[in-house]
Amino acid sequence: MTSPPDDSAPSHKRRPRYRGTHPRRFEERYKELAAEKYPEIVPHILAKGGTPAGQHVPIMVAEILEVLAPARGERGVDATLGWGGHAQRLLERLVPGGQLLGLDADPIELPRTEARLRRLGFDESAFTARRTNFAGLRAALAEVGWNEGADFVLTDLGVSSMQLDNPARGFTFAAEGPLDMRMNPNRGLSASVWLERATVKQLTQALRDHADEPLAEHIAEALLARRGAIRTTQALAAAVREALAGKVPGDGAEPSVRRVFQALRIEVNDEFGALDALLRELPHCLRPGGRAAVLTFHSGEDRRVKHAFTLGARAGHYASVAREVIRASAGERRDNPRSRSAKLRWALRAE
Repeated sequence: MTSPPDDSAPSHKRRPRYRGTHPRRFEERYKELAAEKYPEIVPHILAKGGTPAGQHVPIMVAEILEVLAPARGERGVDATLGWGGHAQRLLERLVPGGQLLGLDADPIELPRTEARLRRLGFDESAFTARRTNFAGLRAALAEVGWNEGADFVLTDLGVSSMQLDNPARGFTFAAEGPLDMRMNPNRGLSASVWLERATVKQLTQALRDHADEPLAEHIAEALLARRGAIRTTQALAAAVREALAGKVPGDGAEPSVRRVFQALRIEVNDEFGALDALLRELPHCLRPGGRAAVLTFHSGEDRRVKHAFTLGARAGHYASVAREVIRASAGERRDNPRSRSAKLRWALRAE
């Protein structure tokens, strides 16, 4: 006679499995999004020179730390907090006694980054987060009582890897997703709605001004001929490729696809308007002797920073400014391809 099963014995539970080789959902496609289940995966991806999905490898950290020279007891601002990679390194130099104010307009990523920095041991006395665009820097300083300004301000104008990698945000055509592109999905027009309302002249100007697209007018006419029908990222990419069929050889349409996405992202988020507002206020947000560093990723941004810093030096707001851009090292460009287009400029506030 066999004995009855022992209900008190612990039942065997299979470990959670990575779903298939080609899962459809972003949350299931990348193991590093569940790094607690797969602790070996993030070091493996980093060792291969990749960026783990849902994370962001900060660019030109050593160069930024040299330019900004954060010191214990100082007050600093990371005006584009993102994943918090730069913020972490700045905080390591500021504490104990120093404080960092982190700004970001993204209501999805900001709470995650704040929680990550708290887990690293940076409490409210060292780190404060505010959800705002960097154009609101001066108001944010006043809100936390730093009316005399900060000792340094960092602005990294690149789109974070978390935003680019997640197809639900609509920044990439690598996977299907809604054509959104808003840094703050709760404000403003999505890219698809903006396309529905734009004129050929407006879209042509955006493609020229924001991405230096040589076939801007032709692409604008082709896209707006499909007004209201382009609602996903891959639909937009396909429409651009079809518009250029016969006009460019082979895969020659791909640079234009990337430029169209860049131009729409800049337009939807008014990135140049926000940058111009920041650059106007920046000298007044620094203490005497304060340092500013701006990391840009395309010529339109860099031209604005260079021009503003030059005018600021002539007006006596800055004691000195970068005459030449600083670029990522050859090693960093090899290990992190997203650093290849980065340009760093700095300015030193007059005493």
